[in-house]
Amino acid sequence: MNTTSKAKKSASATKTHSGRFTELDADKLRGGYYTSSQLAEWLCAWAIRKASDRVLEPSCGNGSFLTAALKQLSAVGADAASIGQQLRGVEIVDDEAAAARKALRGALGSVATEVVATGDFFEWWSKRPPSKFDAVVGNPPFIRYQTFPEPHRSRAMDIMGQLGLSPNRLTNIWVPFVVTAAASLRAGGRLALVLPAELLQVTYAAQLRSFLNDRFARIDIVACNELFFEKAEQEVVLLLADGALAKPSADNICRMALTEKATVAEIIRQPAKQLIAKAEHKTLCHENEKWLKYFLTVAEIEFMRELRASDVVTDLSTHGSIDVGVVTGKNEFFVLSGEQVKELGLEKFTIPLVSRSVQLKGARIDRKDWDALSAAGDRVHLLDLKPFNGARLSAALTRYIRDGEEKDIHTGYKCSIRTPWYAVPSIWTPDAFTFRQIYDFPRMVLNEAGATSTDTIHRLRSNGPKPERLIANTYTWLTAASAEIEGRSYGGGVLELEPTEAERLMMPAKLNGAMPLAESDRLTRKGRLDDVLEENARVVLQGHMGLSKRDCETLRAIWTKMRDRRMARRKQGKPAAASRAT
Repeated sequence: MNTTSKAKKSASATKTHSGRFTELDADKLRGGYYTSSQLAEWLCAWAIRKASDRVLEPSCGNGSFLTAALKQLSAVGADAASIGQQLRGVEIVDDEAAAARKALRGALGSVATEVVATGDFFEWWSKRPPSKFDAVVGNPPFIRYQTFPEPHRSRAMDIMGQLGLSPNRLTNIWVPFVVTAAASLRAGGRLALVLPAELLQVTYAAQLRSFLNDRFARIDIVACNELFFEKAEQEVVLLLADGALAKPSADNICRMALTEKATVAEIIRQPAKQLIAKAEHKTLCHENEKWLKYFLTVAEIEFMRELRASDVVTDLSTHGSIDVGVVTGKNEFFVLSGEQVKELGLEKFTIPLVSRSVQLKGARIDRKDWDALSAAGDRVHLLDLKPFNGARLSAALTRYIRDGEEKDIHTGYKCSIRTPWYAVPSIWTPDAFTFRQIYDFPRMVLNEAGATSTDTIHRLRSNGPKPERLIANTYTWLTAASAEIEGRSYGGGVLELEPTEAERLMMPAKLNGAMPLAESDRLTRKGRLDDVLEENARVVLQGHMGLSKRDCETLRAIWTKMRDRRMARRKQGKPAAASRAT
């Protein structure tokens, strides 16, 4: 059984979005993709256990989860009159709320009108009586902070503040839905929610992870490599949180398990209780850890924790700092090919640039490599006009700037807040480049070309060690394994590292010898990265750090397990068949 997607409307559905959101898919703006009826029933069967259970759906859409909840309440012995009092749904869009009532009317009659409230969930929650629910089920909307309209956004953020969290402009709106849902439970209650996999890995969800840890006795995450929604390149997980505490406690010992299947059909083939009974539960830590780590075994988790705490390991930030690449505001105008530079007469106004990771073939890039990219027509010249701020510009440059203004380049947000608009800030030459988006290995590349990079590639500065030695020591299973834990992956299976995440990559505390970077570069260009890692396991991990051969094999196993898990999603594609939610 596969999930299906369908636009789930929100208050923003009728609004016109401007600026950088104009080209986004409408479903992404609304954050709404329906869960299949079969998956909704699977979740409700786990969450609803007694005929007396009170059940809430905070964003009910056209009633898929409410219908499933009604079915489960009936199965455990509740009659129609009781269900009408125990079941509650909230939906902000009138038409969807009406559809939800219609879906319930056959079983509940006119009482269905009372079951579904039309309005903003956060306003409804703030005004409701203090009664609590035994289960909260559903699929909250996935909406960016910037595209969630007022006053709904402020209400959501205020509730998070009241509950001790500090949201920011990165907070996706599914987060306050989960927080408010958890706060709606009575002692012993349960959450059964469809959530983005960001729950496991992004920084803005870190407070939520701690919040859940403090409030539940047990948390199960169920994941699969098949994408749940046809139109969304969004990795999704199922959150099953059980045993809500009467009062949250930072001393609570919460048990966590991650269960993974290849397809949604495999997940719903057996009841949730049976599926998660086979999972190996681990104890959540009040550390700055992502829940991605819990895909590992208990032994692997303890091994990685012990390594990070040891004297022979440190964060990359000990040896260097990582920053984003240059944000031009309009690469079309500022990033040029060699032919364009020559035709426009801008030779004196550009500096070398790398703009795509494919341009970095090995473990280093030198001027010869960069010249080859330029000769091949790659856009590897960055217009750098900041040194000429206030100076008299050449006729050729004046014409080019005027042409950009005729095309309204200067009206774009990043350009419009600069004076002059064509002076791109933060142009500096790094010691090395770090991939922001990673396919297999978190490669770092020594910069011997005197180039800078756009924001598709991060820039690294050494804090003291010779850059060549620093880069050589990143080519290990230690750094690779930690990248899979510190980064985040999306529907397409690419691993992404933001600068703060990259700075947490594990490195040798002392940078002794490693395979010479020239040799690492040669082998990497030939597709023989594994040979580099094998040699550095011997020289760096065992020889200098004192790890055992078994430790090295554990690091390699952790890296390959986590890497292969995310990369499998590139092969899975979207569900082959879909059932429309009712």
